[in-house]
Amino acid sequence: MAAKKVGDTLSRELAEEVKKWGCMKQTGVSLRQMMDFGGKFSHKNLLISAKFVHRELRVRIARRVIKLENLPYGLSSKAAVLKVRDWYLDSFRDLRSYPEIKDKNDELEFTQMVKMIKVRHNNVVPMMALGVQQLKKERPKFDYEDLREIHQFLDRFYMSRIGIRMLIGQHVALHDPNPLPNCVGYIHTKMSPLEVARNASEDARGICLREYGSAPDINIYGDPDFTFPYVPSHLHMMVFELVKNSVRAVQERFMDSDKVAPPIRIIVADGLEDISDEGGGIPRSGLPKIFTYLYSTARNPLDEDFMTTDVATACTMAGYGYGIPISRLYARYFGGDLQIISMEGYGTDAYLHLSRLGDSQEPLT
Repeated sequence: MAAKKVGDTLSRELAEEVKKWGCMKQTGVSLRQMMDFGGKFSHKNLLISAKFVHRELRVRIARRVIKLENLPYGLSSKAAVLKVRDWYLDSFRDLRSYPEIKDKNDELEFTQMVKMIKVRHNNVVPMMALGVQQLKKERPKFDYEDLREIHQFLDRFYMSRIGIRMLIGQHVALHDPNPLPNCVGYIHTKMSPLEVARNASEDARGICLREYGSAPDINIYGDPDFTFPYVPSHLHMMVFELVKNSVRAVQERFMDSDKVAPPIRIIVADGLEDISDEGGGIPRSGLPKIFTYLYSTARNPLDEDFMTTDVATACTMAGYGYGIPISRLYARYFGGDLQIISMEGYGTDAYLHLSRLGDSQEPLT
């Protein structure tokens, strides 16, 4: 059965509103702008922030609704994708019906509402993955061009989601009455990439220990005094995903060997993190696929019975092969990048480049 379009399932008025807001220009912000603005705490600034977020979210969310309605190969009609579309529509409806923000009470109520929007969208990534799985079951013989079109849509869609969550999270975090030293909302003005790498590595190694009973060592090199402004939670997620893949590869390669598993090495230097392992590398035929969303054989935490699944308890991202492509989007969001070089039969190097200046605008699509 064909999916119903927004205009078919909703009031014409709401459909027109989605179309109107979806045609408006998005306004990108840089990490530096967020930092400079958030560093001057005042109720007036919170009002300005709320008004900006109120308008900007309507534009960005409306654009995603329109995109979700017009996906190729019948992806829009898959039950999981329709569920995601409905989450975005519910959020657009909440934002659209919220009155003009005029005073402190309005602003506080608005902040509670956008918190709820952020929670509503928590499982967008696995739910979209489930939609792609549903499509692949129907069309197992996709050719490369088909996959590329869907991959490009997902890249843009997930990048937009990072931006939406950053805007909401930053606005909400500015209300913290006791921020940590050198923190402006989500942003740490003197983040130590070495410290974040150490914490993320310990988390990834802990998962390996629980799963296999042992884990390779991780050696980290770099200047502990080197800092720059960044979002620690973004860097933590990226390093965690990369190290998790490395420890798993090394552990599985040396698990039944008499040899001692070689350590994973992380070198932190001036906006670059190099994570290298001797886990056997990636087959040459598999290398082009590591940044795609469409080849993973890992099980999605939201299974086909997702309508009855408690999505709040489902794990996100780590379990179904999306960690690497999404990590690259997080790197690119603030002007960095992620490159992976692998030598089959030996190991893999992941180069994570981070923009230290903080002045690149969000990549808006």
